[in-house]
Amino acid sequence: MRNKRLIIVAGCAIFFGLLATISVTRFLANAKGNASTNKVVVAKVDIPIGTKIIAEQLSTVQFARGTTPEGVFDSPDKLVGRVAIANIAALEPFTNLKLAPEGSAGGLSAMIPEGYRAMTVKVDDVVGLSGFVMPGTLVDVVVVIDPEEKSGSQSSVSKIVLQNIKVLASGQNIDRPKNDRDAESVKTVTLQVTPEQAEKLALASTDGKVRLVMRNGVDQADQQTTGATKRSLLTGEQALPVPDPGMNKSLQPQPVIVRRAARPVARPARVAMRVAPTAAPAPARTYNVELFEGAKKRTVDFP
Repeated sequence: MRNKRLIIVAGCAIFFGLLATISVTRFLANAKGNASTNKVVVAKVDIPIGTKIIAEQLSTVQFARGTTPEGVFDSPDKLVGRVAIANIAALEPFTNLKLAPEGSAGGLSAMIPEGYRAMTVKVDDVVGLSGFVMPGTLVDVVVVIDPEEKSGSQSSVSKIVLQNIKVLASGQNIDRPKNDRDAESVKTVTLQVTPEQAEKLALASTDGKVRLVMRNGVDQADQQTTGATKRSLLTGEQALPVPDPGMNKSLQPQPVIVRRAARPVARPARVAMRVAPTAAPAPARTYNVELFEGAKKRTVDFP
């Protein structure tokens, strides 16, 4: 009797276990079928900047509808032949912001925005900031040139002629060099300029000496200067406090202006001669003496 009860309990447990398993399996299958996903094209390998995309570099993955990035592609055919204008990592989705317009050729030309030009300037270790000027950095262009009309003691002038210019390439690299040796061996720098800026840069390179001045990528403000000559150079410069890296200009310590006080002019001292008033003579002091002559009394004054 006891064994019969154990068999019944074991059978019921097995039955309800199978029923629960079937129910959970059906629930998960329905949930997976009802889940909304999107097919998204991603990079199969790392794609460097300026590379023309081929089919072997593409793959597709499923993204949930709520997590799908905006502007992605759902078919690899729409990406074959496009040019990357930014480095794309493996498994990273493609968007239009990282691609050149359709029909663009690969290489540097795909990175030039509409209305701009790319102009190459010959540099050395000094002009090229010893390898620190790399693609993507911003520079100012300074030219040292002789004025067109010399008169008297007029000499060479140093002036910032172009500001906030983007570096497109260093040498033949449109991406940052992988090691310092490649960066220091650069002999040319390609700048992104407008047609008007290209004319100024060509004249500066031909008739003067060009120098590049690196600037912070966040600081894109315009700075107007008067230029420097030998005469202004020899007037000296006021010492400025050194700001912290990346500090906003409004938060930088301001220079303390020390003004020399004017020297007092020595003037002859005026001596005031004052005559002291003559004091009035003190009255003569007298003494009173009482004299007794028998029964009589009288007072006698002595000086």
